[in-house]
Amino acid sequence: MTKSELKARVCAIIDERRSDILEIADRILKKPEMGYREFETAKLVAQELDKLGIPYRTGLARTGVKANLTGRSSDVRVAVIGELDAVTCSTHPTADKVTGAAHACGHNIQIAVMLAVAMALSEVKDELDGDVCFFATPAEEFVEIAFREGLAKGGEIKFLGGKQELIRIGEFDDIDMAMMVHAQGSTPEMAAFIGGGSLGFVAKTVDFIGKAAHAGGAPHEGVNALNAAMAAMMCIHAQRETFRDEDRIRVHPIITNGGELVNVVPAKVTMETYVRGATFPAIRDAAAKVDRAIEGASMAIGAKCQIKDYKGYLPLVQSEPLGKIFEDNLTSIAPDVKIYHGVDMVGSTDIGDLGHILPIIQPTMGGFYGNLHAEEFGVADENMAYLYPAKAMATSVIDLLSDGAREAKRIKDAYVPIMTKEEYISF
Repeated sequence: MTKSELKARVCAIIDERRSDILEIADRILKKPEMGYREFETAKLVAQELDKLGIPYRTGLARTGVKANLTGRSSDVRVAVIGELDAVTCSTHPTADKVTGAAHACGHNIQIAVMLAVAMALSEVKDELDGDVCFFATPAEEFVEIAFREGLAKGGEIKFLGGKQELIRIGEFDDIDMAMMVHAQGSTPEMAAFIGGGSLGFVAKTVDFIGKAAHAGGAPHEGVNALNAAMAAMMCIHAQRETFRDEDRIRVHPIITNGGELVNVVPAKVTMETYVRGATFPAIRDAAAKVDRAIEGASMAIGAKCQIKDYKGYLPLVQSEPLGKIFEDNLTSIAPDVKIYHGVDMVGSTDIGDLGHILPIIQPTMGGFYGNLHAEEFGVADENMAYLYPAKAMATSVIDLLSDGAREAKRIKDAYVPIMTKEEYISF
């Protein structure tokens, strides 16, 4: 088949499998699981790959699933990625009643789209001059730090983010480039955002250590750790006017343990926060100010503090050549889609880490109402949410792996990594 015939064929397959694609997303939506616990979602992915006859491995970084579709040549391997995990959003209408987990970030749709690409390309694999890896990755949301730290202490993982851990254990060593899509919140219209960046961050946990006493009978004998935490939050707020607009600093602490009993002066209070920013010099500067605020507030109250930093995510850097291929295919499939270039996410993502060592793209797609991670998030346009991104990625893979994989090899040969894998792990 010619390239245009191949593209027409994979798009037709995706249209034919529309109901299957939506059903997969709905099944995952109804059984959300938090990061490094996505066992049922991983099982569903494996079952769908079984139906397609694509060999796979499971249990990668606890729950990851990696499949390889072998073309007529294996000189180049392109990965299509979907993310397994949910977020905690107990007010979302589809939230798990016990855990509060909900797919309020659209990862269930990512998995369905990734599997839609697998459905299409599995029928034309003998026409591809390279391999395609379908990769369901765990734990993109950097949350539940205490749980993940427990996994690390138990030797099950080392890095707290899913793609970080997969990089560390070598599961991206055989990948030459990767693509995935993500929902763009509060964008019900037909729009796609290509080539933007995202913020990097460090995560912190803080234990404020005071002294317990009877809250009614002898509060003067205690040291109130909750007061220290509240003062620290106010001191952090007082730093905000020192953050430059261009550095896009975001600090958003929460109290995960505010005390034990109402009639006991809180002796230990725990805070979690991110310090996000557009560059690591800016993050370091802001993080130092946050630490100073915490330490000063604790001293003022007479409490002690223990600050622990965790490896966060790197800013997102996307491949312009890959983005151009995706854009050309998307606008060919759906000419009415409005394209926006270079609009940065204010969130963070571990695909940013991967983008420091190999070429990646993560266009964000319209077709969704409501803010991400919020109770109102949902699908407004099924074509925009599911079918168009699946077709755009499938046809982009055809462009990359046609004519002796000329385009893929061109991108691979021209790419200069920001870090080697070894430098990344050390960093």
